[in-house]
Amino acid sequence: MEISEQHKRQVNSLQELLQKTYDAEAGYKQVMTKAANTPLKNWLQEKAKQRAQFANELDAQIRNFNAEPIREGSTIGDVHRTWIDVKAALSSNTDEAILEECIRGEEATLDEYSKQMESETFDPSVHNIIAHQRSKVLSDLRTVRSLEEVV
Repeated sequence: MEISEQHKRQVNSLQELLQKTYDAEAGYKQVMTKAANTPLKNWLQEKAKQRAQFANELDAQIRNFNAEPIREGSTIGDVHRTWIDVKAALSSNTDEAILEECIRGEEATLDEYSKQMESETFDPSVHNIIAHQRSKVLSDLRTVRSLEEVV
């Protein structure tokens, strides 16, 4: 049985979101260890857990398409985490630097979700999962922006 082009596109879109989710989870785990402020550290830990949940949901959807999910984030994500290490090491206010990078990461994630939702027509159940995750990312972006003003 030949797989349709729409099927392939949907799997590719979900794979891209999954890869971005792995990057975000790893990023949150990394900066959590560098944060000085305990409430910020706890918030970052919750975001890492949330992204792990997102990854599980996306993984399940990819498997529903009878495809094998990717298992790791991107090389670009690795480079970004290295940049965060350097920036945090050079910064006098590590928490502020962390929040700036969280904002950049959340903006990139939000863009990826928006791009995938605009470019692909998903089944309603898949669309609902992606829309819900995008909504959480948008909420997180608003939260991290407000945290930056406090720190």
